[in-house]
Amino acid sequence: MNLLNNTHDGACVEGVALTAVAAQFGTPCYVYSRAALTDAHASYQTALAGRNARICYAVKANSNLAILNVFARLGAGFDIVSGGELARVIAAGGDPAKVVFSGVGKSRAEMRQALLAGIHCFNVESASELELLNTVAGETGRRAPIALRVNPNVDPKTHPYISTGLKTSKFGVAFASARDLYRRARTLPHLDIRGIACHIGSQLLDPQPAADAAGRVLELVDSLAAEGIDLQHIDLGGGMGIRYHAETVLPTADYLAPLLARLAGRKEMLLFEPGRSLVGNAGLLLTRVEVLKPGEEKNFAVVDAAMNDLARPALYDAFHEIVKVGAGGTASAGIAANMGTASETRTYEIVGPICESGDFLGHDRELALAEGDLLAILSAGAYGMAMSSNYNTRPRAAEVMVDGDQAHLIRRREEVAQLFALESVLP
Repeated sequence: MNLLNNTHDGACVEGVALTAVAAQFGTPCYVYSRAALTDAHASYQTALAGRNARICYAVKANSNLAILNVFARLGAGFDIVSGGELARVIAAGGDPAKVVFSGVGKSRAEMRQALLAGIHCFNVESASELELLNTVAGETGRRAPIALRVNPNVDPKTHPYISTGLKTSKFGVAFASARDLYRRARTLPHLDIRGIACHIGSQLLDPQPAADAAGRVLELVDSLAAEGIDLQHIDLGGGMGIRYHAETVLPTADYLAPLLARLAGRKEMLLFEPGRSLVGNAGLLLTRVEVLKPGEEKNFAVVDAAMNDLARPALYDAFHEIVKVGAGGTASAGIAANMGTASETRTYEIVGPICESGDFLGHDRELALAEGDLLAILSAGAYGMAMSSNYNTRPRAAEVMVDGDQAHLIRRREEVAQLFALESVLP
């Protein structure tokens, strides 16, 4: 579904005008649509209909409790990468028995926490982790359910920072080593071999690399079965991309079709770990123009959001559509006298107030702006708030969930005093 729609009240998310959101909750503010989250999840359910499959939402994409609760109510499982994310899943009403725990650096404390919670599986990513998990499981009197995350060395054709399946990646175990590690796992007394896992990267638009990776995984599954190591599930990760600008994005069923064709007739349960494709286009970042600053070579629109609120442009040089969703007129009296008028379209650099040249949200945007205007930075539901920080001692933004004609505050805006509440001066 399209996140924004226009009514007589202006630009809206579902039935709520963004001008009303800004007036009630202030800016910058993340705004999500429950209907968009539900529709994205339903697209996976439809594509996987009739198969023994589970959708495990990748919590790292957006870990707000309300979003996790929406997916828990829809019956989803969860893919986590820390003990903190496990605590969030449980607090949001998620079922630990539907949780898979990925990540290259699980601590003893996190292993113990997950064992006691009764998670579905640990995705083990090294020989060292395999041995440590066996020890911790023995100390807790539990058997640790495990899968090996194998590295199939398939090029996902995406940004190098989010490619995770190549030989040079820190993630997973080498494909050539996996068979021996399964043999070792079979000898360890406190491990229970459940499955195999593979995730080659994020923002994948071409389905062929994922299908190729699945083919390599199936070869390994069958060779293990020939040795009497039977796996109960095959976890093929996530990574399906979304449209940020001009990308060609397949419908979920079409993207999964080549991969599922490789899996036809398999008895093992299938696990998928979508993150970005469930939440990315279900959220936006609402921000207000504070200053219009014409320059000799560039015109700058300084907004109240910044790289601490949305790191992706500065981190990945990522593109987000930026649209005007409300006219000026609500600026404070102190800047009212200097407010520009949106008389003509100009090319703007959309930047924040952070003291870094890399603090930008968009380059070369054609917009007709005045000070006080509201802008929506689209496709910000994934890796937006989850990657935000307090750099320059800036409180993190509020978060709002729209459900029909209701807007619910799902995270209060931080206050400056909270940012140093855990600190102390020297005696």
